[in-house]
Amino acid sequence: MAGGNVLHLVPLQYISSNEIKYTFNYYLNITIFPWLEVGYTCTINYANHGSTYFPEQSWGKYTNQDRAFNARLRLWKEGWWKPWTPQIVLGLDDPTSHEAYGGGAIKFDEDGMQNNHFTRYYLAATKHFSFAGVGTLGVHAAYVDYRACWFPHYRRPAAGVNFKFNLLPEDNLAVKALNGLDLMAEYDARTVNIGAHYQLWKDHINLIAELNNGKYFSGGIYFKIHLK
Repeated sequence: MAGGNVLHLVPLQYISSNEIKYTFNYYLNITIFPWLEVGYTCTINYANHGSTYFPEQSWGKYTNQDRAFNARLRLWKEGWWKPWTPQIVLGLDDPTSHEAYGGGAIKFDEDGMQNNHFTRYYLAATKHFSFAGVGTLGVHAAYVDYRACWFPHYRRPAAGVNFKFNLLPEDNLAVKALNGLDLMAEYDARTVNIGAHYQLWKDHINLIAELNNGKYFSGGIYFKIHLK
């Protein structure tokens, strides 16, 4: 799965200047096995001409790249033991950094001038409930250990819900269009976010949009290749 996003008026902690109005990212996620997903994300900013935050040699360019890896390991599949048992996933984002901004050895600790701005670990549980002829409701709960460099760390619960339409009759054009829609809401242990995901073409081309903290728009597109 490969894609990209743009986030307007970025509310992320690692940006300290109000000059920066947009961030962009591109990413690649690979599900190696049904129980293991790994990914890479590169986040970049655009340096406006006359910026006091970025040096002059960066003006008019995409700069300040932050590269991060992530992984998700499924510990327990939904419904394995009993129909009501949830899926359990262990995940991590941006776990390592270089010793300094200029490079150096890979480090997992928090010493030195590092740039692991998105570091977090989490344990999440998910359960789905199907409503015939209507759709599927997903309920999600997680515990997040946030350890990003330079910023206050926290350990907090997170929660979310989503609803994917599955209306009948499926041969109706309007119903077909609505059945590609998945609505989402979450508390990510820091902010409340709402969004939507839409399948354009056989789950290959997908659109996603979100209001971060209920007001900062983020939109993206990704392309998914099914290996089987």
